Amino acid sequence: MTNAVALNQNYQVLAGPIGSIDAYLQTVTQIPIMKRDAEVALANRYRENDDLEAARELVFSHLRFVVHIARGYSGYGLNLADIVQEGNVGLMKAVKRFDPTVGVRLVSFAVHWIRSEIHEYVLRNWRMVKVATTKAQRKLFFNLRKKKKNLSWLSVEDTLAIANDLGVKVTDVTEMEKRMSSADMSFNAVPAAGESDGYGPETYLPAPDSDPQVALENEDEQSFQTAELGRALSELDDRTRDILNRRWLTENKETLTELALEYGVSAERIRQIESRGLKLLKTSMA
Repeated sequence: MTNAVALNQNYQVLAGPIGSIDAYLQTVTQIPIMKRDAEVALANRYRENDDLEAARELVFSHLRFVVHIARGYSGYGLNLADIVQEGNVGLMKAVKRFDPTVGVRLVSFAVHWIRSEIHEYVLRNWRMVKVATTKAQRKLFFNLRKKKKNLSWLSVEDTLAIANDLGVKVTDVTEMEKRMSSADMSFNAVPAAGESDGYGPETYLPAPDSDPQVALENEDEQSFQTAELGRALSELDDRTRDILNRRWLTENKETLTELALEYGVSAERIRQIESRGLKLLKTSMA
């Protein structure tokens, strides 16, 4: 079987549903590694003619390298398939920017883009709250994970050595270690097995009506509005007041048709009276 035939068959497999990450990994490892001459020819076709088929072949022939890099991030507790997918995005960005005239192989050029996309994905999803936002913090986050030998806290000597190696402050290393060692807390805590109750951040938030002064002000405002509404209603004629009461101020509101039958007018006339009465109320209460 020639390389071209093998490539074409694997492209067809990857173009359809794979079914599982294991099947995907097995498929990409069967794609033959592209030789330099073929890589340069395809890159030139894409750059000069915007040949998307050439770009597709470049991407597919380097998927195995994305998988290799993605496996190095398996210790973050994230789904390998998602990490691989993000790495593939980085590979596609690298192919778009690859210049074969520089004399560097695509795989060497693409490593930066692949890792960059994976890093962004890890930082977005490792915790609900980002542990690293600046470029320096991101560098410290990934390097600190590599340098920690176990899950215990770093000693003073280890912290100093890491700070010197990475060219950062000791306090920066300590702060990042604290962030990495902490866990997300549920806002609505659920009691664990054997516990009678659970406490989350919402437990310590003040209730909306906890301030007596605010509660008194709200009660006074409500009383004032009620008194003003009663006064404004008393200024209306009996029919208008009755219609507004039965349309807006009772639990079982009556329809325009029901009131029209009772007063012997059209439903449109009841609507007009209602509209005029509401305007008078707003004017009086204003």
